[in-house]
Amino acid sequence: MRLLMLGGTDFAGRAVAEAALGRDWDVTVFHRGRHEAPPGARTLRGDRTAPDGLAALDEDPGEWDVVVDTWSDAPRAVRDSARLLRGRAGRYVYVSSCSVYAWAPPAGYTEQAPLVEGASADADRTEYARDKRGGELAVLGSFGADRSVLVRAGLILGPYENVGRLPWWLTRMARGGPVLAPGPRDLPLQYVDARDLAEWILDAAGQELSGPYNLMSPQGHTTMGGLLEACAEVTGGTAELRWTDPEVVLEAGIEPWTELPVWVPPGSDLYGAVHSADVSRAVAAGLRCRPVGETVADTWRWLRDIGGTAPQRPDRTLKGLDPEVEAKVLARAGGTADTGSPGGV
Repeated sequence: MRLLMLGGTDFAGRAVAEAALGRDWDVTVFHRGRHEAPPGARTLRGDRTAPDGLAALDEDPGEWDVVVDTWSDAPRAVRDSARLLRGRAGRYVYVSSCSVYAWAPPAGYTEQAPLVEGASADADRTEYARDKRGGELAVLGSFGADRSVLVRAGLILGPYENVGRLPWWLTRMARGGPVLAPGPRDLPLQYVDARDLAEWILDAAGQELSGPYNLMSPQGHTTMGGLLEACAEVTGGTAELRWTDPEVVLEAGIEPWTELPVWVPPGSDLYGAVHSADVSRAVAAGLRCRPVGETVADTWRWLRDIGGTAPQRPDRTLKGLDPEVEAKVLARAGGTADTGSPGGV
């Protein structure tokens, strides 16, 4: 198989490129040159936001079985790429987002749920949900429904993460001491390891799948306890998890999802949107998700290998809770300490 990866040097895109190379695919990576491409990939340089930014791709004579695109900015960049490649590639896989569903999607929503309005393939950057939907429309406009795969990913974790969610929890656990652990401990979570996302994408290309897919683990693949206990264990076991009721966390003015990454209060619209999707279509098409303990351990190993500081995308908000705020809430709440063996790993 011949793969053209648009991006391919960071997080999910890199996971796709590395997975394809691991299958002995012929991989071309088109990127801006800010980071090195995976060893073994052929490189084309260009900036999709600049005039003539696709020149290297336009001048290259290559043809590909599949294009994979993770773009999350102005949809017109996806439009221009798809138009250029529609006669040179068999299939276009666009890594979209579950954010494309109209707010708030009901718990258990499928790929048939209503979509956000106001999106356009011709738009400059607007806001994340409409931009991702605009990217979908751009792909459909050039490749049609029969040659397009729309990967509506949810929470993505794993090595190379440049958003700051799992790296923050790992760094916090490594610091040790009492840790504000937002409850309930058995709160079910949905996410996908970037490497499992990548393998599914390559399988989908090989099977010539098409259409939209919610792409994250089945509901309850792990729990908040399973995730945080795995983080505490892999970083040395000196962290003391203090499970704290959601009401206490919210009353303290702590922002779910950003100040306490991954966590959102049960019963909220946000919880239904990010941890309650129906993924049966992706599972039927071969989605396999590794245990949370493996994702956590491999991310911690990568984080230590690069010196302990994760890269941070400039277009994403910083994640994590101020230590002073954490200490005040713990002192006031008296959360339950629990250093027992990890669950759900």
